[in-house]
Amino acid sequence: MSMARDSRVRPAPDRETVTLTVRVCGDLDEAAGAELTAVVVARLTGPEPPRTVRLDFRALEGIDRLGLAELLMIRRHTGAAGAALHLDNRPVALERLLRRTNVLGHLTAAETAEAAPERPGAGLVHSAYGD
Repeated sequence: MSMARDSRVRPAPDRETVTLTVRVCGDLDEAAGAELTAVVVARLTGPEPPRTVRLDFRALEGIDRLGLAELLMIRRHTGAAGAALHLDNRPVALERLLRRTNVLGHLTAAETAEAAPERPGAGLVHSAYGD
């Protein structure tokens, strides 16, 4: 795939940590979403697939339903490849959309799992009321 010079999707692989960071700029619509998915899938199926994929939304201006569908598709691909997906620098509008559509937890499951305690039983809250 040849990427246009003014592309709204900019991959930046980090060879030391096997992390792929993709900066998403402008509107995440059908065209940009398809390009984003193609870039991530190409890296996941390449010779040195990343263990972590970070989507940086710092410069995101808007997202439509097809852009959201592409984020869900990326989640499926990263999950199948065993890579963690992180949605970094989410603007308020994106955060609201992810919560309203009830997909925030699904898309950020890797973030939650990585933040979870490693020891079995660690971090559990026990009720003093005998629940």
